[in-house]
Amino acid sequence: MSPLDVAIADILPASFVGGATQGGAEPRDVEPRDVEPRDAEFRGLGRVAIAPKALAETGFEDTDLKEFFNILQQLVREPSVVGTEDSFFRVLKRELEEVGATVSHYQGLVVAQGNRPHDLILSAHIDRHGLLCTGPNEFQYAAFIAGNQSELNGDSVSEQMMHAIEHRFQGQRVQAHLPYTGTYLGQGQITRTYICPARNNLIFEVDGLNFLQPGTPVSFLDRLHIEDEYVSAQLDNVLSAAILVYLFRCGFQGTALFTAQEEAGRSWRYALAWFQRQNLETQRLLVLDTSPYPSREAADAQHLVLRRKDATAAFAQPITDEIAQKCEQMGITFSFKDAYIEAANVGRKKPLSLGRTEMGRLVAASNGNISGTTLQIPTTGYHTTRETASLASIEAVIRLLRSYISP
Repeated sequence: MSPLDVAIADILPASFVGGATQGGAEPRDVEPRDVEPRDAEFRGLGRVAIAPKALAETGFEDTDLKEFFNILQQLVREPSVVGTEDSFFRVLKRELEEVGATVSHYQGLVVAQGNRPHDLILSAHIDRHGLLCTGPNEFQYAAFIAGNQSELNGDSVSEQMMHAIEHRFQGQRVQAHLPYTGTYLGQGQITRTYICPARNNLIFEVDGLNFLQPGTPVSFLDRLHIEDEYVSAQLDNVLSAAILVYLFRCGFQGTALFTAQEEAGRSWRYALAWFQRQNLETQRLLVLDTSPYPSREAADAQHLVLRRKDATAAFAQPITDEIAQKCEQMGITFSFKDAYIEAANVGRKKPLSLGRTEMGRLVAASNGNISGTTLQIPTTGYHTTRETASLASIEAVIRLLRSYISP
């Protein structure tokens, strides 16, 4: 999830929401639960419940969702803790090479290309929050360890919300694995979390993993849950990675960048190095991510979230307008998160930051020669294994991106 997103009260005026209406469906403030599912059965996923109204009038078939959720379920189970993403990169390479994409692996980056690589360039970070063993039975939030903090300047939402998420991990089961290979080492359970002011980081006490050596990544034990109209897991940002893999299976012939260490503020460097290596400029880079909201009602106010700018730079207006126009034509509701934040700041003594995103940093570092826009899926349950997105939003982003695939 991009470090510019904020979880604030639902104060978004109706004028900031674009596109068609939500088809009359009443938003619900619910989180998925483990229940006995019903209705559809997906191969490899077990039995899951999908409410037909979530996909009503979209033209999107359950058979399409089957293949996508098979991809997502597999990727959710693969560890990809910030700074130790190599094993996940290898899984991605296998999936992409199987469908005929040309795949290259660079430091912090995997690039997949079709036969028309410059038609459209998509990007998604693949790192997820987790822990890192830093001493005898000592675990810290991986994104905020000392080696990463030079990239974070205090205005990311992750940093601003450290106190808010401090107690979200009590009782969470975790699993350790070797940094490069991803080999499973064992499971444990978080028994206590607290903020160490000296290190400005979340410290975790974990039962069952006291044998680990410093440098060992520990991921949250994660599974995909689907109930009625909602999907939950640690979606940030494996959801976007699964969408990109699925697009290649559908015939996408452009370029997809899979970047590492976005949660530590570094992914833009890896993307920039690739553009420089290729001597390539573009105004049509589209970055996929999730965008957090404080309630189900606030998230369901739109299918997709767009942006015009962040705290660093303005995004490319033509591609931003193009995406907005496509949404309107396809009956996809959307809002602009920068407008949402600016509206929230009216009357606030301490304004909320627009934050610094991968896109904004790329624009600034390239003097505007590399630009584009962001396309995000609204979620609740920020930075947990119960981050939740609606099926309607997932369907909308896939339908939108599939419109860029030539017959």
